[in-house]
Amino acid sequence: MKAAFVTQAGQLPIYGDFAEPVASEQGERVLVRAAALSHLVKNRASGKHYSASGQYPFIVGIDGVGTREDGQRVYFFQPVAPYGSMAEQTLVPASRCIELTDELDDITAAGIANPGMSSWAALTERASLQIGETVLINGATGISGRLAVQIARYLGAKKIIATGRNPEALKQLSLLGVDTIIALTQEEEVLNDQFREAFRQGVDVVIDYLWGKTAEQLLAAAAQTAEEGQPLRFVQVGSMGGGEIALPGAVLRSKAIALMGSGLGSVTTDGLLKTLKGLLNATASAGFTLATHEVPLSQVTEVWQQNDSASRTVFTL
Repeated sequence: MKAAFVTQAGQLPIYGDFAEPVASEQGERVLVRAAALSHLVKNRASGKHYSASGQYPFIVGIDGVGTREDGQRVYFFQPVAPYGSMAEQTLVPASRCIELTDELDDITAAGIANPGMSSWAALTERASLQIGETVLINGATGISGRLAVQIARYLGAKKIIATGRNPEALKQLSLLGVDTIIALTQEEEVLNDQFREAFRQGVDVVIDYLWGKTAEQLLAAAAQTAEEGQPLRFVQVGSMGGGEIALPGAVLRSKAIALMGSGLGSVTTDGLLKTLKGLLNATASAGFTLATHEVPLSQVTEVWQQNDSASRTVFTL
């Protein structure tokens, strides 16, 4: 069968022939229709992600949309290694397949699952967001951040604060329901003042896609404006702003801050399944939107390294 696979760490995926999967106790065969490209997929393919197995060769892709052999259309995730989602067929445990409604098309389902799951899991499985709370989304101008805005509102957030650098993207956030926008391009002290003012008014949950310097500033601002009886749940999701921070111990002693991460290792498989079902069931009725770019899988090598921050690349077969 045709597939996109890597033969060793550091190499781009190639499009070629790979042995077909055989149904077994480990999983059933799924005929793939669409699979999306994401930072997670790229990092696992390169061997850099903490969840990478280090075993080669393997087919890239962690999730997708396809049909079971009985014709049922499903979204699937975490195929059985060495099979991934970017192939004509893959091998998936039945428990990791979610039936899709006709209202949700292949491209949207494949494209929205990974970025939407990141915020849905962070808000529900990790932060336990309550209706009426205030959410600050750090790094809201990317695909995941824009979805986080929509999902936070859908899940009951009363007020949403968003940060970002792209001026045009920041303007668009108001149309998605953002109440307060903070531009990260401002002078440091001006930015710190705006962070402190946001926390004075009350922030219950931070969903952080950046980490690095802005995470340090947010945590410091939260500590400096500490009010007794208002704990903060800070959920680290992405590291686009840097992989490490300097965190003085006094910050955590100054305010009731629950600092946690949300990712493949911190959310159980059952939690991921619950998250994905909630997201996919809500997408059509809630009108969640994201830009997608449909590409034949045969072009995987050519588009693999293209900038996909504005739209989600979805491979079709």
